Amino acid sequence: MSEYRIESDLIGELQVPADAYYGVQTQRALNNYRISTTRMCDYPEYIVAIAYVKMAAASANAQLGVLDPKIADAIIAACRELVDGKLHDQFPVDMMQGGAGTSVNMNANEVIANRALELMGHRKGEYQYCSPNDHVNCAQSTNDAYPTAFRYTFVRMNRILVAELERLIAAFQAKGEEFKDVIKMGRTQLQDAVPMTSGQEFNAFANNLKEELANLQRNAVLLKEINMGGTAIGTGLNAVPGFAELCTRMLSEFTGDSFEKAPDLVEATPDTGAYVSYSAALKRLAVKLSKICNDLRLMASGPRCGLHEINLPAMAPGSSIMPGKVNPVIPEVTNQVCFKVIGNDTTVTIAAEAGQLQLNVMEPVIAESILESITWLRNAMETLRTKCIEGITVNADHCYEMVKHSIGIVTALNPYIGYKASSKVAKEALSTGRSVYDLVLEKGLMSKEKLDEALDPRQMTASHELLK
Repeated sequence: MSEYRIESDLIGELQVPADAYYGVQTQRALNNYRISTTRMCDYPEYIVAIAYVKMAAASANAQLGVLDPKIADAIIAACRELVDGKLHDQFPVDMMQGGAGTSVNMNANEVIANRALELMGHRKGEYQYCSPNDHVNCAQSTNDAYPTAFRYTFVRMNRILVAELERLIAAFQAKGEEFKDVIKMGRTQLQDAVPMTSGQEFNAFANNLKEELANLQRNAVLLKEINMGGTAIGTGLNAVPGFAELCTRMLSEFTGDSFEKAPDLVEATPDTGAYVSYSAALKRLAVKLSKICNDLRLMASGPRCGLHEINLPAMAPGSSIMPGKVNPVIPEVTNQVCFKVIGNDTTVTIAAEAGQLQLNVMEPVIAESILESITWLRNAMETLRTKCIEGITVNADHCYEMVKHSIGIVTALNPYIGYKASSKVAKEALSTGRSVYDLVLEKGLMSKEKLDEALDPRQMTASHELLK
C-alpha cells in the first residue's frame, strides 16, 4: 500500500498519510502553522466539545430533511467515538493559527467524515459518500461551530477547575481548625497591628477563595449562549429555517447542559464579551491565589532571621551553594502560574478588542489563552494543596512570644486610656525596649487586674473569631 493518498482543496493537491483520518486541510495547517507547542490533541475536552457540536448539527439536519439519515447516523456514531476518547491523536493542528479557527474546524470535519466513511463501508477520502464540508459541516461555518465548541470546552473545564478550587479551600479550612488556638500577631503594611489566631488567618484564605467559586460559575453561564445556525456572519445563510433552534436543543440533549440560542446571531458572531468576562474571573482567582502565596512565603521566612511563624513542607534543596537552605518552591511556582494567567487575560482583552466588523478573527489566541489559564491554574492549585498546604505546621510558641513583645497590643488600651496616652506608651516602649505592660503599670494608667484582662491576647481575638 502507498504511504500517502492524494487529496485536493481550493489551493491544489496535497499528500496526506494514507492511514490518517484527517485530510488535506489539516495537512495544509500542519505545513503552515508551526507556532506553539500546543495542539488540539493536548486538549481532549476540546475534541469532545466539537464532537458534540457536530453530533447536534448532524441530528438537526437529519430531522429537518437536509441530511440523509444514513449519513447522519454515521456522523453521529463517529462523533460518539471521539466523545469516548478515540482518535484524539488525529487532531495534530496547532491551536495558534490564522483563519479564525478554520483549520481546527476542518480537522474535526475531516476526521469525523473519514471515520463515518469507514463505518459506512467506504475508504478514507471517498468524500462523495460523506464529505467534510457538505455533510459534516452542513448548515455550519467555522464562525459558529468553532466558538460554540470552545465555549462548551470552557464550561466542561470550569467544572474541573471549580472542583480543584473546592479541594484547596477545604485544605485551608482544615488548617484553620488545626491552628484555631494559636495566637499570633496580625500585621498591616508589614508592621505589627493587633493579635489574631493562625486559625483566623487560614480561614480567611479559605473564605477569600470561596468567593471565586460563585464568580467562576456566574461567568461560565455566559458561555452557554451560542450562535449555532448563524453560519458565516450570523444571517444563517445555507442553514434551513429552524436549524438554529433545533441544533441548540440537540446540543443540550446530547450533552446534558442547557444551551441557549443567542437572540441576535449577527451580534453574537463577532461578540467576545463572554470570553472577556470569564478570563477576568480566572484573573481574579489568580490575583487572590498569588496574594495568598505571598503571605505564605512571608510567614515562613527565616528560619532564624524572618517571621518563622509557619513551616512549609521541604520539597527540594534550596541552593547549589548555600548548605541547609530550603526555599518555598511550591508557593513560588504558584505565583508564577498566576502571573501567566494575568498575562493571558491581557492577551484575551487585546484580542477581543481587535475584531472587526462581522467576525473576530483573533478567537484562536483567545481560546488558547483561556485553555492554558484553566489548565495551569488547576494544576497549580492541586500542587499547592498536596505539596504545601496540607503539610504546613505552625510554630505556636514563637508566634506567642512575638505577640507578648509586640507594641501592637497597645491598641487594645485605647478604650481605657485613650489614643494619646496609648501612643505615648507605644513610643516609649519602642525606644526603650520595655514592655507595654510594665509601662502602663508604672505610670498608674490602669490596675493590674484591668490591664491583664485588656491585654489577654485570647480576649482580644475572641470577639473576632469569625470563621468557624
